[in-house]
Amino acid sequence: MIYEFSEEELMIKETARKIAREKIVPVRSKYDESEEFPYEIVKVMADTDLFRIFIPEEYGGLGMGAFALCLAVEELSWGCAGISLALAGTALGTYPILLFGSEEIKKKVLPKIAEGKLASFCLTEPEAGSDALSIKTTAERKDNGYVLNGTKQFITNAGVADFYTVFALTNPKKGARGMTAFLVEKDTPGFKFGKKENKLGIRASPTREIILDNVFVPEENIIGKEGYGLFVVTKTFLYTRPGVAAQAVGIAQAALDTAVEYSLQRRQFGQPISQFQAIQHMLADMAMKVEAARALTYMVAKAIDRGEKIEKESAMAKCFASDVAMSVTIDAVQILGGYGYIKEYPVEKMMRDAKITQIYEGTNQIMRNIIASELLKEARKKVGI
Repeated sequence: MIYEFSEEELMIKETARKIAREKIVPVRSKYDESEEFPYEIVKVMADTDLFRIFIPEEYGGLGMGAFALCLAVEELSWGCAGISLALAGTALGTYPILLFGSEEIKKKVLPKIAEGKLASFCLTEPEAGSDALSIKTTAERKDNGYVLNGTKQFITNAGVADFYTVFALTNPKKGARGMTAFLVEKDTPGFKFGKKENKLGIRASPTREIILDNVFVPEENIIGKEGYGLFVVTKTFLYTRPGVAAQAVGIAQAALDTAVEYSLQRRQFGQPISQFQAIQHMLADMAMKVEAARALTYMVAKAIDRGEKIEKESAMAKCFASDVAMSVTIDAVQILGGYGYIKEYPVEKMMRDAKITQIYEGTNQIMRNIIASELLKEARKKVGI
């Protein structure tokens, strides 16, 4: 399909694809095996201004918004979804500051993010996954700040990020409505990192437990207002879920490209397997799904940049694109057959990477709950119920 890109957006897209082709693809299997963090590639991403995309100009960014960020994440994910999370995970950790941070916090953090420092979003806990609002981490007021205690789990960029958006209960009696967002810096006393998770996919991206042991945070590090955490969470996800969708689209496109190329080269029964209608139909279905997911993702990202209300559509983009990524990568493995199942070819990795897009930033079952809730809310308004 033909999309209208500005010169700046096209430059972002081409830059990210060049990094994916030249820097990421040659080493993605190495990082998948070793689970090392790709510092060298992240430096290239920073040096080419990819971290400036979503940062406003007054803080050293390009001020380009959600759509341009999705273009970069899609192309980087075409190379490796795990490596792309250095940027996508940083955007997730930064959006609460962009949306709700004080001017002091913005001036402190955003210029450093623009230069390539990483951020992290800390909400999930051992007993608060899909029910993320059942967190137990507390923030007790003390002197001119708060003392945080608790444990966060499955945190992207943990250990490599410099800035952490941490959610804690300032008023446990109010439950989710007593939750507050805080900026915590990496070297704060009592802020510790637990074990690094050994994951199925996105293995180049560190996922760790975070332990908060009497972590003192000054009052000025509140993001938004005390008790405003629930709104910070929900608003942030509206802006960032299309980024997960873009990641899924990038994975799916890479799997489709690999399957098409393989089908032209692999010969069975005296001819390339691309000549068999069964394979052609699989490729056609894969291509249709990828383009549909891309179109929905782009539409939602552009709507965000226009300031439109997109609760339902943001969930749709994340849910649909991640389901597409899983379906397309599974089909790619099937087309490659036995070769698809071994690590010599990249589609098994793409399939493993795709799975997480159906899980993080809200499982696809939760996304369907959100979509249905918004649909019914709209219907009730129309009929006056």
